[in-house]
Amino acid sequence: MYQFSKTNILGFSLFVFAVTAWLEFCFPDFAFFDGGLLTVVLLTIFLKENYYTYIFGALSFLFVFGTYFLDHNLTPTQVMFQHLFSMCLIAGAVMLVIFVKRIARDKDSEERQINALFHNTTEGIILANKTGEIVLVNPAAERMFGYDKEELLGRKVEELIPQRYVPKHENYRHGFHQHPQSRQMGHGRDLYARRKDEREFPVEISLSYYQQKKEFYVIAFIVDITVRKEAEKKLLEQKSQLERITADVKKLNAELENKVEERTLILKEALQELERSQQELSEALEKEKELSEIKSRFVSMASHEFRTPLSTVLSSAAILGKYTQTDDQDKRERHINKIKDSVKHLNELLEDFLNLGKLEEGKITADFAYFEAKDFLQDIVDEMKPIVKPDQQIELKVTEGSGFTTDKRLLKNIMINLLGNAAKFSKEGDSIDVMACIKDEYMEVAVKDNGIGISKEDQQHLFSSFFRGRNAENIQGTGLGLHIVSRYLQLLGGDVKIDSELGKGTTITITLPNKKNI
Repeated sequence: MYQFSKTNILGFSLFVFAVTAWLEFCFPDFAFFDGGLLTVVLLTIFLKENYYTYIFGALSFLFVFGTYFLDHNLTPTQVMFQHLFSMCLIAGAVMLVIFVKRIARDKDSEERQINALFHNTTEGIILANKTGEIVLVNPAAERMFGYDKEELLGRKVEELIPQRYVPKHENYRHGFHQHPQSRQMGHGRDLYARRKDEREFPVEISLSYYQQKKEFYVIAFIVDITVRKEAEKKLLEQKSQLERITADVKKLNAELENKVEERTLILKEALQELERSQQELSEALEKEKELSEIKSRFVSMASHEFRTPLSTVLSSAAILGKYTQTDDQDKRERHINKIKDSVKHLNELLEDFLNLGKLEEGKITADFAYFEAKDFLQDIVDEMKPIVKPDQQIELKVTEGSGFTTDKRLLKNIMINLLGNAAKFSKEGDSIDVMACIKDEYMEVAVKDNGIGISKEDQQHLFSSFFRGRNAENIQGTGLGLHIVSRYLQLLGGDVKIDSELGKGTTITITLPNKKNI
């Protein structure tokens, strides 16, 4: 919107304003010259600052008002109506320009956030159209495959696949277009990609899709797992070697069982050491598999949670351009609200990722201070009431005590997370109860809802990162909320327990020690 020179726009606007003023002064009976003032106000849409719009709008408004007192050949009533109509048009133009600038700023902010996520992620991302031509790649994919962006755009995705897999891959691609769904490729098979220098490397690939203007696009999230495969291969070799050594030692032990007790004792110790090493290697392999599962859950969650709001933003932004009439204002506002809701959801997702990153890096610490906990909890409840679902009620009951010492900021984040979950997983009109007991040595706060509940199988994994209950997969979320809550409670020296049943609601109780001596 701001590709024109600011100086040129201001100069042209002042020139139009001066010409219009001269024409108005010379021919005061011709009200259509007021269109020049309206043009000056509309030209400020190309100036980023809002105050230019207000200044030119005010000057135009005052000039039209002043021309009312010039000599006219028309009747006073005709002059008054002409000038009132012109002032209304100028005021409407000012509001329209400010509104369009606000939409442009929101869109610019949203695009910067999406571009930051796209360019800074460590996973390679490739966007292809229905024919398999690459239309977009991120820097991670460029580094991974050794191509520049310009070299990849317009080329078939099969050029990134080993030649022996190309014929089958084309069939797989056509099948995906006929029955699209978000999933991981391979289904237990090892997948390989091909770099620019023809070298192959193992990868994990997750696929997603969306449609825009009746065009079908496929998104591929690519992870280079070369290091992990080498580690797995090394672990298998070590395991095989240990098995051979163990078998040899057992055979030697059988042959030497008649020797002295000291030699037998030494061999037993060696065998125990080998078994312990094997156990440590097995545990390391299990940890590697666990990390792989967490990364897979993150990729699956990100492809789902980001695809829906991004598709909403793209489709609503495209539809907005079609509503150009005044009568379409309600439709424009509906799509603008959709865009705002989608951007808000993206911001919440990014906030969860930022909080988790700060916790992992140790940048969040507890700052203990004394405060009136009863009033503090009431303020949080009052703050959450306007943003819960329609007709949901939050009731606070403090049975004992008032003052307490802990970190207010972390406690507030914990309470907002618990109340947000209670509202999210409850129906409209349900009640949410907050029960607090503040004692001299500790404080206990329980948040109870009547929502969908949590199964016994899911409760044991509830505080893991990126984990979501099976009955909550269709509800927006990252699976990080309760994990972050548990990390905050560790910093405060507290703990948490859950009492829940499917279909009958959930009660989450946190207990915090009073840090009055710190």
